[in-house]
Amino acid sequence: MALRQVKLPDIGEGLVEGEIVEWLVKEGDHVKMFQPLVRVLTAKATVEIPSPFEGRILRLLAKPGDVVRVGAPIAEIEAPEVQVATGAPGASDVERVEARESAREALQVPVRAPPRVRKLARELGVDLSKVKGTGPGGVITEEDVLRYAEESKKAAEAPRQPALVEGAVERVPIKGIRRIMASKMVEAKSRIPHAYIVEEVDVTELVKLRDVLRQDAESKDVKLTLLPFIVKAVVKALKEYPLLNASLDEERGEIIIKKFYNIGVAVDTPQGLVVPVIKGADGKGLYQIAREIGELAEKAREGKTSLEDVTGGTFSITNIGSVGTVLGMAIINYPEAAILGVHRLVEVPRYVDGELKPRKIVYLSLSFDHRFIEGAYATRFLLAVKRYLENPAILMASEEEFK
Repeated sequence: MALRQVKLPDIGEGLVEGEIVEWLVKEGDHVKMFQPLVRVLTAKATVEIPSPFEGRILRLLAKPGDVVRVGAPIAEIEAPEVQVATGAPGASDVERVEARESAREALQVPVRAPPRVRKLARELGVDLSKVKGTGPGGVITEEDVLRYAEESKKAAEAPRQPALVEGAVERVPIKGIRRIMASKMVEAKSRIPHAYIVEEVDVTELVKLRDVLRQDAESKDVKLTLLPFIVKAVVKALKEYPLLNASLDEERGEIIIKKFYNIGVAVDTPQGLVVPVIKGADGKGLYQIAREIGELAEKAREGKTSLEDVTGGTFSITNIGSVGTVLGMAIINYPEAAILGVHRLVEVPRYVDGELKPRKIVYLSLSFDHRFIEGAYATRFLLAVKRYLENPAILMASEEEFK
């Protein structure tokens, strides 16, 4: 029998760490190769990490809520022989990569300690990877474990300076999606010089069209809001102003203009903000976009979004008005070039052909990367979105689904 460590694998997308969400096994369980071991929250989504070995779980080295770096050990498995999981029938590409990377990393065991020392460490709850061995060749001895346990106990029992506060406080750990969101917001604001513009859009005629189509949409089990129309208007405008559908390669000094249209739609969930992506939005009809928005939003609120659901975006939309605000400025979803904020629909008096009439108005805000997008260019893009939304006939002119 051999002791093997399972390490957090690199599943791509530039991820460097993950947060342990839930263990799917417990110590003492016998696991098969490719059996899911743990659910891990990355900067993109929650993924399941499969076992690269078959054997018995000796130790789980991280607990839910712990943030673990890629390559760090997360579990120990007692395996009958060296097994390298390179693929299995029915396994997805992500599963194969995860298993292969875990197995490759697991072949070297950094902790040097005899069985009796490991048994003592388990009884005392000591993580051997944190103990410095003083035995021959750095082997960890029983004295090393006892010394570490005593020092840890003293540190835990050391009196703490009471906080000087005027009243009761509550400390809420920043973890899960909120921790990821905090990191991404700091990255976006520190790397991108944001600039902002706002435009008032009269959607009176668009609301009428939505109301006409709503009953037909419901008969097809589709919830039709204004958001699918906005997605279509954005795609049309992006084709006219492609710099908004781009990103900046800072190292090579190049603007990468995307010729595909993957539109992210921000979703407010109990765990925090998630941005699922509608892939190939330019090739999808109104009802198809509406249905996909609903399905992705439901998955996000249930915490079931996959890596595929939230990667590959080229432009994002955040429907801030669904919460209630009239105006606000969104932070760009880095490394994208811009984000459109959609605000609350209000009915206000406006002059139309010299006559004061009630009109349905929504404000759109555009946050854009001022490093390579000029204000005039961004304004023309936003006015194009406005033109399409205020003229539904033009917006829907090329639609095939209504023929």
